[in-house]
Amino acid sequence: MHDEFFNALREKEYSRLDKEAHVYLDYTGGNLYADSQLIKHFDVLKKHTFGNPHSTNPTSQLSTHLVEQARNKVIDFFNAEDYFCVFTPNASGALKIIGECYPFDKDAHFLLLADNHNSVNGIREYCKSSGGSFQYSPMRVEDLNIAIDTLESNLNIEGKKNKLFAYPAQSNVSGIKHDLGWIEKAQNLGWDVLLDAAAYVPTSTLDLKEISPDFVSISFYKIFGYPTGLGCLLIRKSSFNKLNKKWFAGGTVKLAAVSAPFHFLIENHERFENGTINYLDIPAIKIGLDYIDSIGMDRINQRLGSIMTYLHSELKSLQHSNGQNQVDIFGHPQRENMGGTLILCLKNPDGSKIGFEKVEELANQQNISLRSGCFCNPGLDETNNCLTTEELTKYFESRATGTYDDMIKSLNKMRGATRISVGIATNKNDIDRFLGFVRGLKDEYVNG
Repeated sequence: MHDEFFNALREKEYSRLDKEAHVYLDYTGGNLYADSQLIKHFDVLKKHTFGNPHSTNPTSQLSTHLVEQARNKVIDFFNAEDYFCVFTPNASGALKIIGECYPFDKDAHFLLLADNHNSVNGIREYCKSSGGSFQYSPMRVEDLNIAIDTLESNLNIEGKKNKLFAYPAQSNVSGIKHDLGWIEKAQNLGWDVLLDAAAYVPTSTLDLKEISPDFVSISFYKIFGYPTGLGCLLIRKSSFNKLNKKWFAGGTVKLAAVSAPFHFLIENHERFENGTINYLDIPAIKIGLDYIDSIGMDRINQRLGSIMTYLHSELKSLQHSNGQNQVDIFGHPQRENMGGTLILCLKNPDGSKIGFEKVEELANQQNISLRSGCFCNPGLDETNNCLTTEELTKYFESRATGTYDDMIKSLNKMRGATRISVGIATNKNDIDRFLGFVRGLKDEYVNG
């Protein structure tokens, strides 16, 4: 597990966890920042005076210089010389640009995996409102991987002019790393490809010379914790003009007129950076990526793989006294090609499932931070809990609003699960405390 190196790193950079006796197991929800990141960033802010980048005065020039340093670091980190790096408020902001600007019309088609974050799912509304069609390609129930034959069939659609295929490099729920070879396969069939890399890049190397999706969405706090409120959209330069921006804002135009209704958009990343960018926090991106480089992505990947193997093995062995498994684990049974995320459901001795809200409530009492619910990924939750199209359609058409609790009672089917995700600061003691929490429920009947 590279214990010596990572234990020393935890003591140096994340000592607050042990001081607070806190077990943090929600790294996919949000990574933790290192103390040194804060020190370096605050030192920059204390030493210099910064101004709005949209000028040539000295403070503006300094802001511009550090912002461009950060942008170049992003391009270098992802080997993305063939891409524009557009800074956005978050990964959802990056995806919104695609929704707004992709040429959806009556001849367009949007294909998604059922395993997608809602910020990708929401793009379908832009497609629908423009008269285009959309389709979901399902996941295999037994291991939550892509149903290959169905996806191949869906990619061979004909009669559509603009085709966009969107999928996650790694599921934000199951942790499964989907085959990046689908990018080239889809492009060879005339598709543009949107890769959601937000859950993938915190623990895996993304080399955009090896694979070349047209668009890539990224969230920085998921990689190194600080700052929040920043992401980026990487746009392949050869695909840049495919995006048709339907409005303009401050900082996005070379020229605009009022007396005559004309404007000229900037022909690089600035076209999509609306208004004043977050110029005080963007320099912290370089600091964060430098920090990750100092550890090494391969080392991080190996460490988390070792931790997850241990967690998975121990969880599978937990049983009530009557032989009933305490835990149902979703995803590949041998955890093949998976990241640092695991989704599970805790069970009572009679096999009934314990509600995810109750699990989180009990974990909170032991100072354990995990995540429960559907994780903004309803497609995978519907797959895990065997909800059919007919059931969902009937439910949504029968009411003006609803909740998970209402749906559970109406359909008599469980919704949601519990997600455990590990990161740089996770150690064996964290995992053992979580395992102790689960063992503490042995032979207990938990309502809720």
